[in-house]
Amino acid sequence: MASNSESGHAKNVANFSQMLSICKSFGAKYNPSNPPLQLPQMTSSLALSKECMSSLNTVQATLSNALSARGGVFKPFKALVTRIGNAVKVSGVSKQTQDQVTAIVRKLQGRRATPKLSEEEKQAALAAGQEVVEISSAQTSIDNLLENFDKLIKLLASIPEYAPNETELTVSSLTAHYNDMFAKNQAVIDAEQPLNNLRITRNELLYNENTGIVNVANAAKLYTKSVFGATSPQYKQVTSLQFSKPR
Repeated sequence: MASNSESGHAKNVANFSQMLSICKSFGAKYNPSNPPLQLPQMTSSLALSKECMSSLNTVQATLSNALSARGGVFKPFKALVTRIGNAVKVSGVSKQTQDQVTAIVRKLQGRRATPKLSEEEKQAALAAGQEVVEISSAQTSIDNLLENFDKLIKLLASIPEYAPNETELTVSSLTAHYNDMFAKNQAVIDAEQPLNNLRITRNELLYNENTGIVNVANAAKLYTKSVFGATSPQYKQVTSLQFSKPR
């Protein structure tokens, strides 16, 4: 969710905390028959919501760190792939082998095998009765990138002529680099699932149709209005608190 939505959840919890304090201040006059509106249940709902929001902050920090670590090994990757391709070209391998390596390198860099047609070229082809079909050859998703990098390493390992003196370009170093990329990507995946689960829990605690704190707060406003009246200072206290639901 967007950051403004995240702040909206926190605001709902903060306002519910204030709502609970106001309802408690009414004393015995605040005595609803509906269990979710009763003070013990409201207190429990607030505690659970606060705990969930705190856990969300923790796992979001874990995910942020995992994303940062992954970016550190993925960001310079294209430059490394370019060096690999150049190292192959000067290693004395056959043209066929060079082409095999180049094909994988192109995928890793997200480049097309042939230039994309301009709009004018497309129109000219259509006018000549030619069918224009363009399929993107870019495979830059992380899963595809890892798969193609693994293919490249295995191909390099099968080429006797590929024996660079630069340590970072050797098959063993590239294998270690791949393993690091794979592990850091897995760390992101592992951090995302708890976050998704906690968001489900948060949405249940805050927005459940019957027991969510937003609906409870709005119902508590109506109860206060029914007990003290629409122009009462008590109702003015609670009605000033705003609660929102995500779109």
